[in-house]
Amino acid sequence: MEFLADKINGYWKDGFISYTERDYIKGNLNPMFLDRLYQQEAIAKFDFYLHKLPARPKDKPIHLLLNMATGSGKTVLMAANMLELYTKGYRNFIFIVNSTNIIKKTIANFTEKGNSKYLFADKIIFDFKEISINQVENFETVPHDDINIMFSTIQGLHTQLKEPREGGLTFESLQQTKLVILSDEAHHLNTLTKKKKSKTEEDEENSWEWTINTVIENHPENILLEFTATVDLNHSEIAKKYADKILMRYSLREFRNDAYSKEIKLIKSGINTEERILQTLVLSQ
Repeated sequence: MEFLADKINGYWKDGFISYTERDYIKGNLNPMFLDRLYQQEAIAKFDFYLHKLPARPKDKPIHLLLNMATGSGKTVLMAANMLELYTKGYRNFIFIVNSTNIIKKTIANFTEKGNSKYLFADKIIFDFKEISINQVENFETVPHDDINIMFSTIQGLHTQLKEPREGGLTFESLQQTKLVILSDEAHHLNTLTKKKKSKTEEDEENSWEWTINTVIENHPENILLEFTATVDLNHSEIAKKYADKILMRYSLREFRNDAYSKEIKLIKSGINTEERILQTLVLSQ
């Protein structure tokens, strides 16, 4: 099966895709970030997909996956994608993860200027005007010129939409605005795809994947960008689902060979689970 990433990579190797530094991305990000070649490659491929890819479907929402190694800076790419999409009129973003603990760290990275891992520049400027990054609970009365982000777990978003409350999100309210969903550790979204074809309608309507798909299909200009280090392409339904959605693959092997990761050492052991735990603790110390 040929994946979109293979086709895009062919364009990259043949020189049809190249990285061009854009002030609205480079200038609006923390200068400590986006200096790695594979990150620049990912940005260039995203731009190519949006503007130049032959025969890209224009009649349905964009859905892409970046399959990149843990530690390679996927969150930086999310910030860069936000800035790119801001120039296309996108102001409202939903950031979803699988864990509440990760949410807290992510909010700090995107909104707290004093944080050492804050992703953006001290001032974010578009067309000579400074804009803000706002954490929001819904998109009813958000500033139109700013970047507005709702942070949620997958489970939290699913519950909000299935059990709407006053002042909260509803499927109907989300129909009024085009938005971008950014999903970290996105392999958790595939609960429905992994089920057998005999799944019931109740299974569908109670799955996280069904909820995300429904939100994305609410508006023709919506975008779903998924990021994960692990995608099970050995699962036939997963492979089929993502054949035309994987924009870029950057494996742990490539990450290590490019000398960006720590040196990896594998230790094989035939001992039982309890002894392996003790062994791990000793090695950690």
